[in-house]
Amino acid sequence: MISYDRNNIFAKILRGEAPCTKVYEDEHVLAFNDINPKAPVHVLVIPKGEYVSIVDFTEKATAEAIAAFWRAVTRIADQLGVGAGFRVVSNHGPNGGQLVFHFHVHITGRR
Repeated sequence: MISYDRNNIFAKILRGEAPCTKVYEDEHVLAFNDINPKAPVHVLVIPKGEYVSIVDFTEKATAEAIAAFWRAVTRIADQLGVGAGFRVVSNHGPNGGQLVFHFHVHITGRR
């Protein structure tokens, strides 16, 4: 497994060292607009902990953190006006197309 890099762009965003257009934040997650959107609504949701991928997150995060993350995803979709129909995608590892090795999901909608 790839080690967590504290200098990845999402870690920098969490620390306030890189900009983002925030759409939601709570104690467990941060959500922001994708800088290269593939749909009219395209938001990234990241946990505030150091997890490389969805596998790392499900293996290491607490049950509370996992539940809070997924509840936030549905809350964000509702907030964005796509709660009735949206897509959630997470790439895992280089062979799965993952480019930033901080666990994240893409919420896309209105296409």
